[in-house]
Amino acid sequence: MSSFVIYPAIDIRDGKCVRLKQGDYAQETIYNENPVQVAKSWEEQGGQFIHLVDLDGAKAGHPVNDALIGEIARSVQVPVQVGGGLRSLADVEKLLGLGVSRVIIGTAAISDQAFTEAVLARYGDKVAIGIDARNGFVATHGWLNTSEVRAEELAKELAGKGAETFIYTDISRDGMMQGPNVEGILSMAQASGRTVIASGGVTKLDDLLRLSSHSCSGIGGAIVGKALYTGDIKLPEALAALK
Repeated sequence: MSSFVIYPAIDIRDGKCVRLKQGDYAQETIYNENPVQVAKSWEEQGGQFIHLVDLDGAKAGHPVNDALIGEIARSVQVPVQVGGGLRSLADVEKLLGLGVSRVIIGTAAISDQAFTEAVLARYGDKVAIGIDARNGFVATHGWLNTSEVRAEELAKELAGKGAETFIYTDISRDGMMQGPNVEGILSMAQASGRTVIASGGVTKLDDLLRLSSHSCSGIGGAIVGKALYTGDIKLPEALAALK
């Protein structure tokens, strides 16, 4: 696996592959009725790692599409990471038992410190901490609430508790096709001393090249959703350009 990884994103809602604009459930585009097919297609095009989001789970506060997620994990050879509503050790164990390689802890990283520390202690390298920020402050509960905690401070603290990987989303850029917040991602990598995966705002190949130029500074990859589905970024071309 190259040091900079492109993660094709599959957002699942009601069993379908969708995209939300800035996390708004009222602004949904359905891209495909069959997420398993979509995952296989990204693997065939050279994808090294698939990023899944259980949108129903994020809203419900526990995994909802877990049977489908297990089916996706079994249908591809590449690793799969999953986020959305993980709030208990039982949820985490269930997904890892279904063949998921990495789980993403989001809201709970702020709201339930004991749970987060327990997950990191038990499954350190199989866990990514998803930090979604609005103006530098952490947002929780599917972006509905903004906390008083600065994103870099949370990353630094959780790195001390065993977090190896962070996923950083700048909410203002997500689904808006404006390019990623490279400075914000870099400052999180520097503050935590860990790998940070960029999420939100990657719209063209140039964005990926810009991010990958900082792979030595801790930017380990980018999650790409909308731009892959609209064809603004073609996965095989992007992978070739990054080599």
